[in-house]
Amino acid sequence: MRQTERNVSPMSNEGRNLYVVQHITAAILDLMQEQDLSDLTISQICEQAGVGRASFYRNFSSKEDVLRQEANRLTAAWKAEYEAQDHAAFNEVLISLLDFYKLHTPFFLSLYKAGLSQIVLDTILAQSDITPELPNPVAYLKSSVAYMLYGWVVEWFKRGMQESGTELAQMIAASQAEKIHDATENPPLV
Repeated sequence: MRQTERNVSPMSNEGRNLYVVQHITAAILDLMQEQDLSDLTISQICEQAGVGRASFYRNFSSKEDVLRQEANRLTAAWKAEYEAQDHAAFNEVLISLLDFYKLHTPFFLSLYKAGLSQIVLDTILAQSDITPELPNPVAYLKSSVAYMLYGWVVEWFKRGMQESGTELAQMIAASQAEKIHDATENPPLV
């Protein structure tokens, strides 16, 4: 069973581990506001979190692993909330995902600034459900959409995430519509 605040007794091993994970995650994110991730030490993180190094290594393999687990936790929570609602169109999932990133701007900008955008790509690919059992055309399409979304998101991060998810999705849709219009007005000669 996945540990959450709602299903764990505060005195159980799971409760203590949840406490450690939450405090280490908060500590690393706080410290990243002042220092580069590469300059942080495990000792600094543990001191800030009020936990021992053994507790850190019982839950994480590295500083990057803390951020990877937090990205996975946040994305899983977004996916569960999204899937609990009725949706039909691709733009709805796009807007929802972009609004999710916007809601967690400090976290995702910290990942970007630390050079860990790969973590975002990994979560996008995980949510895309690309499996070996999929027919090749479907797998290729899902993969191209995932990588295209990743490109948009990284550029958005680079520019400080100024737009809302809805605004960014509208810009993306408008640019795609413009490309389609240009292609029909000026078809390639090949």
